Amino acid sequence: MIIILHPDANKNDQEYQRLMEHLAALPAVRPRTHIEVGAKQTLTEIYLIGDTSSLDSKEIEGFEIVERVVRISQEYRVLGRHKGDTRPSHFEYNGVRFGQDSLQIFAGLCAVDTREHVEAMLRALRDHGQVCTRMGAYKPRTNPYSFQGHGKDCLPYVFESAGKYGIRVIAMEIVHDTNIEEIAEALRRSGDPTGVMLQIGTRNTQNFELLKCAGRQRRFPVLMKRGFGITLEESLNAAEYLASEGNRNVVFCLRGVKTNMGDPHRNLVDFAHIAAVKRLTRMPVCIDPSHAVGSRGRAPDGILDVLHATAQGIIAGANMVLADFHPHPAKALVDGPQALTIEELGPFLEDVAIAREAYEKRRRLYERAATEAGLRNAV
Repeated sequence: MIIILHPDANKNDQEYQRLMEHLAALPAVRPRTHIEVGAKQTLTEIYLIGDTSSLDSKEIEGFEIVERVVRISQEYRVLGRHKGDTRPSHFEYNGVRFGQDSLQIFAGLCAVDTREHVEAMLRALRDHGQVCTRMGAYKPRTNPYSFQGHGKDCLPYVFESAGKYGIRVIAMEIVHDTNIEEIAEALRRSGDPTGVMLQIGTRNTQNFELLKCAGRQRRFPVLMKRGFGITLEESLNAAEYLASEGNRNVVFCLRGVKTNMGDPHRNLVDFAHIAAVKRLTRMPVCIDPSHAVGSRGRAPDGILDVLHATAQGIIAGANMVLADFHPHPAKALVDGPQALTIEELGPFLEDVAIAREAYEKRRRLYERAATEAGLRNAV
């Protein structure tokens, strides 16, 4: 059960204290408060943890400070959409908007290898009007002898270059809770020239202690990748770990699921689940076509498979795209065979714009159809 208070409800108000005393006296129920401070108002929601089936929602709604009570039908208490819940949801970070109505492109290096490649990539993004990128400093690998990333050693020049080229948000994977402090310290030492979105990789989707650490900090938003060998529900519950610890600024990423039924692609592309994630939760949805497809295979029409997958995801309503690019893919230390080149960045962005326009046309079509159907039913 979720109790939504009136906007700008103050915890020092007598009515608030009376409500909390009432909730504290409920048997086998524990209240947890979430407060979101926005530009214009503060929103307070109280989540009742435990057996709430016997609680009288009308009684709770009788408190003056309560706007409404929502009985949850899904396990995703904080991030989920519940019965009658059609609230729009978004967050802004470092001047960039992330919501189910927006689209951001994070093109960049899967793994940072050299300062020169970082400079070349960020310069190209600036020249094409982009303000977001992906840059991997910490890289968990299947093979223990493979390149694991430069770690904190590369952070100073990555952040410095990002500031130089106007990059506002960098998606960067973390593999240990200490990485969060290393990133924060490197940003501080370089003068906070950019922002970082912490990325939880597919291998760490069920590393619950790492999820709790990423959730307890509020400074950085989190990009949560779907686990490649677990169900969608299990991955969404993993994202709920982040929100349950206090960090609601979460983007959910579809990156393909591991099965031979995806052959010849690296993974089975799962972008049809974009609509399902939006229906079940209020999280923006990202796609990672590079790791879903995993190659530069090209169809007879001359278009790369990864570009077809990207377009499919955007036409289905994706809100963010994570794509591998590299100035010299043959020299890349991680996933070079699947990376797009800097020369392909322009056509890629133009293709993305075409697909986004198609999505907007589809959305308007069905909005119009729903309106017309409603008018007919009202007659």
